[in-house]
Amino acid sequence: MSTSAQMVGDRKMTNVFERFLSIWVGLAIVGGIVLGKAAPDLAHSLDGMAIYHNGAPVVSIPIAICLFLMMYPIMVKIDFTRVVKSGKSVKPIFLTLLVNWAIKPFTMYALASLFLGVLFRGFIGPDEVDLVKMPLGLDLPVGASHGAGMVVLVDGIKMLQIPLWRSYLAGCILLGIAPCTAMVLVWSYLARGNDGLTLVMVAINSLTMLVLYGVLGGFLLGIGRLPVPWQALLLSIGAYVALPLVAGYFSRKWIVASRGKVWFEEKFLNYLTPVTIMALLATLVLLFSFKGEVILANPLTILWIAIPLTIQTLAIFSLGYGLARLLNLRYMDAAPAAMIGASNHFEVAIATAVMLFGLSSGAALATVVGVLIEVPIMLFLVKICLRTGHWFRLED
Repeated sequence: MSTSAQMVGDRKMTNVFERFLSIWVGLAIVGGIVLGKAAPDLAHSLDGMAIYHNGAPVVSIPIAICLFLMMYPIMVKIDFTRVVKSGKSVKPIFLTLLVNWAIKPFTMYALASLFLGVLFRGFIGPDEVDLVKMPLGLDLPVGASHGAGMVVLVDGIKMLQIPLWRSYLAGCILLGIAPCTAMVLVWSYLARGNDGLTLVMVAINSLTMLVLYGVLGGFLLGIGRLPVPWQALLLSIGAYVALPLVAGYFSRKWIVASRGKVWFEEKFLNYLTPVTIMALLATLVLLFSFKGEVILANPLTILWIAIPLTIQTLAIFSLGYGLARLLNLRYMDAAPAAMIGASNHFEVAIATAVMLFGLSSGAALATVVGVLIEVPIMLFLVKICLRTGHWFRLED
């Protein structure tokens, strides 16, 4: 048996939802499209269940519920006492922060602009437009310009009409600034990474997102001449990161104190795993039921968006993995450090895109494509890690 084979062991996903996640995602997408054709008014009705501001929906209540159910089980797993003790793991944490916040957002912007705005613009349609929400708090007259968009009146509600490719670009930007704090726990486990360190990096990334997600999102959306709804960005961070983070922290303390750590880890967390994935699948059904007509009318749209997202994922993983080797990290630290940058926090990206631009926007579709390609690509990268573990030292 090879060194890497010995190192890898037998880790497998035993939960049926996790083992066949690619299949469930595919079925949810197909089911959403079918539902959109069979009951075209359903998604519109659900989207109407929202918190409104100035006559425009700001927070979709069904999506908010689904996203909370996705995020809470991840946040409740985090033992924040480990963050304080993370000083011994300075190098992998530094690598993660460098790649996630100083490199990844800008490479995503560059790749998406190149492919969607130049190479594929003719296929997308240079004159195609998308209707997105007006930025929260902004009240411009009909016909006014804002960034690359123009204010139009749709069913009595002011909307921004922007080039379709820029709407897709916005979705890619929101994915690029959202490093994974959820499924990376699964990828690290499968690659036999350091679970404790992965949790520390997840916690640090979650806390960092509270500060940098809105700043980088507003900056890059502004460069792309897209609306910069600062209030909605901050609201999305609070709703989809801060709220489940706080809920996870306090409920973890209460459950461990009342039932014990063994029951919490062996029982409670097992109950939550299918809840997370079912909430994700429900969100996908909803999103694709609304976007089914667009996909069926132009199925190659998925391909145009998927290509820069795929290149970005592979490039960021290669960069992180290569830098981990240069820093002489242990394999069990190198694998999660590279994967947390390669994968995206698609839950927050989807939620933010829906909140900022609307459920029917091209930006929301782009973030959903991120989910579509994430699972198969990350499973492929897990296999790469397992086959190349001998490149790294195994112990201190």
